[in-house]
Amino acid sequence: MSGSPFRKPNGTKSAETVTRYSLENVDFLIARGIKMLVVACNTSTAAALDTLEARYPLPIVGVVAPGARAALQSTRTGRVGVIATEATIASGAYTRALRALRPDLEIYTRPCPLFVPLAEEGWVEGAIPEHVAETYLASLTRSGIDTLVLGCTHYPMLTGVIQLSMGDEVTLVNSAEETAKDAYRVLTAGDLLRDDDAPAPRHRFVATGDPEPFHRLARRFLGPDVGAVDAATVPA
Repeated sequence: MSGSPFRKPNGTKSAETVTRYSLENVDFLIARGIKMLVVACNTSTAAALDTLEARYPLPIVGVVAPGARAALQSTRTGRVGVIATEATIASGAYTRALRALRPDLEIYTRPCPLFVPLAEEGWVEGAIPEHVAETYLASLTRSGIDTLVLGCTHYPMLTGVIQLSMGDEVTLVNSAEETAKDAYRVLTAGDLLRDDDAPAPRHRFVATGDPEPFHRLARRFLGPDVGAVDAATVPA
């Protein structure tokens, strides 16, 4: 679900606030009978995943661990960068996940908060996003990393300007594909996949704020086939 005007962006809020919002959102979804939860936000994963896993008796997949695994598979030199929101970087979630996989990695992190509004406004190419990317990423370029984790689900919208700043020798890691693989593995292991003879799936989009801005943004991220968006009722 999207955040209301008072809830977004997650990336500048405290871990306690992000966790509270995450719990409220998941309570809403649990009441509607979900069989699995994907926490498709790096900030929410970093702040709330442990709490969610302890509270809810259903399979839960976050995005940090899959992104860390993909980075480990990509790096040749053992020098990995992570860009994310301020909250995700401050949590140290990616550093812990990467170190758990390979303790000797050299890890360089950088918060890039302006990437989120640029992606939401559709300013993903041209002089303005290029200047912002160059400013944010200059220190990472000098660090000699060969792999850069895009640790926010908005950042892949800016892949072009990020790659331009980092250079072609740096591999950009988007955790979305690896997260989808994780979700499939968990569903398969739990015998939770949809039966072949079941009715075709129906997608429902729900926003905790004004549905219309979310609908416009969802079409930018997910494509023009996004249907109607319902409004959720959750605590303010």
